[in-house]
Amino acid sequence: MRVDPRFRSESRYDDVAQPGPAAGALAARRERRGLNVRFGTWLAIGMALLLVSVPAMAKKTIQELTEEVRSAETAFAKTMADRDLEAFGTYISTETVWFGGKGALRGRDTVVGFWKRFFEGPVAPFSWGPETVEVLDSGTLALTSGPVHDPDGKLTNTFTSIWRLEKDGKWRVIFDKGSPVCESETKP
Repeated sequence: MRVDPRFRSESRYDDVAQPGPAAGALAARRERRGLNVRFGTWLAIGMALLLVSVPAMAKKTIQELTEEVRSAETAFAKTMADRDLEAFGTYISTETVWFGGKGALRGRDTVVGFWKRFFEGPVAPFSWGPETVEVLDSGTLALTSGPVHDPDGKLTNTFTSIWRLEKDGKWRVIFDKGSPVCESETKP
């Protein structure tokens, strides 16, 4: 029995095969409609992801990145003044290398464990702050350097740190080295 195509259901939910030559055309329309729905869904998801990621992909200027790193170094130094060892650890990369008098310290846990002694007591044994901040054009690595002072304000050392912008968007120290200040000889 042939069904007049004018009376045939074209609902996308109609899975019953229709007899006659129009059945192939109807099946093709259903398949195209399904592809269009799938394509439209993926297109909507892609556009949403693009809209979310565009602000994150906006390239920052070197000046903006420099200020980010300067702020990170300043906040890092404040953890010592605040006597907050836990916060101190958040500024250190898990794969950091710190140089000291007895060789290199590797890894955040090792560095934090070694520095724990500097956080004991109510007064910080020293303070530091960035004097020089430079960021690579790629915006992924930075150098900070500056003076280290004792509690009386006397210059005792200088520090140099290399910072990396990590996957979570935070700057963390990957290399750090302090150096004693050379005493200048005063001539009579």
